[in-house]
Amino acid sequence: MKHLPFATAGFIATFLGITTFFSSTLFAADNAEGEKSRLASLAKFTRVLATIEKYYVDDIKIDDIVKKSIEGLLTNLDAHSSYLDEKHFKDLKIQTDGEFGGLGITVGQKDGALTVIAPMEGTPADKAGVKAGDIILKINKQSTLNMTIDEAVNLMRGKPGTGIELTLVREGESKPLLISIVRDIIKIESVYSKMIENENILYVRVVNFDKNIVGDVQEAIGKHKNVKGIVLDLRNNPGGLLNQAVGLVDLFVDEGIIVSQKGRIESENAEYKASKSATITKAPLVVLVNGGSASASEIVSGSLQDHKRAIIIGEKTFGKGSVQAVLPVVDNEAIRLTIARYYLPSGRTIQAEGVTPDITVYPGDVPHKNNEQALKEKDLKKHLESELKKVDDNKTEVKDTKAKTKTKETTKADKEIVSQENLFKDLQLKSAVDAIKVLAIKK
Repeated sequence: MKHLPFATAGFIATFLGITTFFSSTLFAADNAEGEKSRLASLAKFTRVLATIEKYYVDDIKIDDIVKKSIEGLLTNLDAHSSYLDEKHFKDLKIQTDGEFGGLGITVGQKDGALTVIAPMEGTPADKAGVKAGDIILKINKQSTLNMTIDEAVNLMRGKPGTGIELTLVREGESKPLLISIVRDIIKIESVYSKMIENENILYVRVVNFDKNIVGDVQEAIGKHKNVKGIVLDLRNNPGGLLNQAVGLVDLFVDEGIIVSQKGRIESENAEYKASKSATITKAPLVVLVNGGSASASEIVSGSLQDHKRAIIIGEKTFGKGSVQAVLPVVDNEAIRLTIARYYLPSGRTIQAEGVTPDITVYPGDVPHKNNEQALKEKDLKKHLESELKKVDDNKTEVKDTKAKTKTKETTKADKEIVSQENLFKDLQLKSAVDAIKVLAIKK
C-alpha cells in the first residue's frame, strides 16, 4: 500500500507543516498580463484595508482587519475551509488528541444551515436525544444564521459540567425542539465488537476514524476468525483520518485502487491501493450507513461497494468528499484549506453526492404482529385445568429464576452480545444479519 501523508477524510484536518503553499505560486505569472492583474488586485486589497482602518466608525486595528479579511475569504470558498487563530488552532490540537469538553456532535453546513452530521455514541448530545440531520437553529439564545462551523463549535465547547441549550429543527416535528445538555469530557471508544446472539456473525461498530481504528478492527476480527460473516456499522460516523479509512478497506480487499484524491496541485494527487499482505478476511461483509455517515465512512463504504466486496445497507450518506489541510501561516495560526477531492475506484465522487446503499432500509423496529386470535391448548374443551395450574406455577418459578440470573449477567452480555431482542429493535441491523445469512449460503 502506498505511503499515506497525514491527511484527513473527516471534519478535522490533521496534518501540518506545509508553510510555503502560497509563497512559491503567489507571484508566479504565466505571462506579463497575469502578473499585472495579480499586482493590481493586491493593490486594490491593500487600499480597501487602509480605507477601513482610517474611516470605519470604530477604532479597529490593522491586525483585526486582516484577520477578518482572511476569515471572510476562507468562509466564502467552501463550508470546510476556515481561518484558525491562536485559540482555534489550540482547540484543533486538543480535539485531535481525542479528549475535550463539549457535547459530542459533529456539525457541518448543509444547504446553508448548521446541521448535525452525527452525535457521537455515548456522549451528552447522544444521551440528550440529538439526531443526525437535526438543524441547529440556536445555540443558547444565539442564532446560527450566517455562523461559521468554527464559531458554532467554539460556542458548544466549554468547561465540563456546564449547561447549554440547543434549539433544533427536526424533520417530522411541527415546531423547533429545545434540548438542554450538560457538557462533559468527550472521549470516545472508537471501535467495539459483539457477536449476534444465536448467530455466528460478528458485529463491529466504528464510531469515528481515529489513529487506532485499523488495529482495533484487526484485533476484533482476529478473535473471531471462523465467523459466518461480518457486519461493519458506520452509521453516524463523521469520518477522521484518511490512512485509517484506507487501511480498513485493505483488511477486506486485496488488490486495486481504494480511493484517489485529485486537486489543482499535481503533488497533492494520489492513489491509494490495496495489498494482499494487509488483507485478513474473505468473510461475507455487510456495511451499515446512514445520513450521518460522512467522509472516511463514505470512502470505506463506497470503495467496498465498488469492489463488490460488501453489500451496503441503510440510507444515503452525507456527501463529504473533500480533503482539508491545516497550513500554518505564522506561529500558532493557520488556515484549514480544501486542497483536493476524493474519488472512489469507479471514478465517482463523494462530494455532494454521497454513497447510495445497495439496499435502502430506514431505521425502526422489525415489523411483526402477535397473533392473539391463534388457538391455544388452554382454550380446548378437554384441557385439564388442574394440569394447567401446575404448568403455570412451574413457569412462574422458572421465570423468577431466569430473571435473577439475567440480572447478574446482563451487563456482561450487553458488552459481548447483540441480543435477539435488540436485533428486532433495529431493522437496519436485522436486514444486515439476514443479508449475511444469504451471502454465507451462496459462498
